Amino acid sequence: MASTSLTFPSRVAHRDWLSSQATLPIGFRVGTTTFEFIPQEAPKPAKMTLTLIALDQPTPNFGAVFTRNALPGAPIIIGRERLNESHWSAILINNKISNVCAPNGEATAERVCAQAAELLKISSAEVLPSSTGIIGWELPHKEMSAALPEILPNLQSDSILPAAEGIVTTDLYPKVRRVQIGGGSIVGIAKGAGMIEPNLATMLVYILTDLDVPRDDLRAMLARAVEPSFNSISIDSDTSTSDTVAVLSSGKVPCDDLAAFQVGLANVCGDLAEDVVRNGEGVRHVIRVTVNHAPDTAIARSLGKAIVNAPLFKCAVAGNDANVGRLVQVIGKHIGESATPIDLSSLKLKLGGIAIFAQGVFQLNPEKEEDLTDHLRSAELYQSTPTAEGVFTPPVEYPTHERCVEIEIDLGLGDASATVIGGDLTHEYVTENADYRS
Repeated sequence: MASTSLTFPSRVAHRDWLSSQATLPIGFRVGTTTFEFIPQEAPKPAKMTLTLIALDQPTPNFGAVFTRNALPGAPIIIGRERLNESHWSAILINNKISNVCAPNGEATAERVCAQAAELLKISSAEVLPSSTGIIGWELPHKEMSAALPEILPNLQSDSILPAAEGIVTTDLYPKVRRVQIGGGSIVGIAKGAGMIEPNLATMLVYILTDLDVPRDDLRAMLARAVEPSFNSISIDSDTSTSDTVAVLSSGKVPCDDLAAFQVGLANVCGDLAEDVVRNGEGVRHVIRVTVNHAPDTAIARSLGKAIVNAPLFKCAVAGNDANVGRLVQVIGKHIGESATPIDLSSLKLKLGGIAIFAQGVFQLNPEKEEDLTDHLRSAELYQSTPTAEGVFTPPVEYPTHERCVEIEIDLGLGDASATVIGGDLTHEYVTENADYRS
């Protein structure tokens, strides 16, 4: 997916690169503010960051896609309604609490949007609310209302990086991607670390452009860009209640080439999607599964997801154990349970470019086994060992490389293909999600 291969020797180098990517498109401002509060559900001090993305002028050119979870958060319910508005002018984001199935959730979100609109001198229907964090808790609306005016002096038109930092929860680092198209640009930010298998994920993505793309075209392009990117990743097979991918155009720069815009949008989405996986909770290996010669794209994508979501295979990868038997087991299980019968007699498999299965049998030897283990080790993002107290050392706070555990599947049954990206299953993931609220 990622269109750029990057290596960073340190957190400082990574931050410098993020800053170089973060120039805001013309017509946008962003600002943040952080405050402390006491959640009524767990009365101990907590922090929340409010992030505001504001346009200099209202835009008719906007779009969004949301989670398919049947119990969505209040911001999703409101956001779907906002898609019918004539203009958008701002997005208001909070972390820490996702405002999902909470008492008075919609009313609270609308109240905070109305206050932001009053400060910006716009209509509240022009503000998209967006929340991420703990499910079930109520938003601290009094504290949010008190903090909102503090954002206005912080609004600036230089960099999107404060917003990328403000929206994170358990993310290890902020995520920013950009492309330049003619005299304009597309810049995107994302958060997401766990509860990720889109349709979409516990994932917030905001894509800003100054290129003037009409609403209908913008929405169609977003839908096309989301399928091979955000809908083709998984950390843990769980679909969040709060997924949002929103795109806004300020329309300040003429767009003379819609095809180039589509390519640029696809690149930004693809890069951010892989960044989300690489930054996933406890992920030490990114796994990229490419399925070729499938009967159709849906079959190819579903098989890829079955592999990156298989617990035993994910654990083997986490331990640098090239247990290819677990890979074949997953493929056989998935195809065996599929509503569409598939002949696997032509199945061919490669791991790290090494042929491991063909003609119905494994193609292994001691040299290949050693090379397979080396491939897994080379893809490891960091090494983690427990202390005497059983606490695992924290991972690095920047991407050390963009290598993946590469799996190639050839079904030999058609012309369709798909690529799915996921992560391994580690002690850190279990620890993070066992202690998430406490």
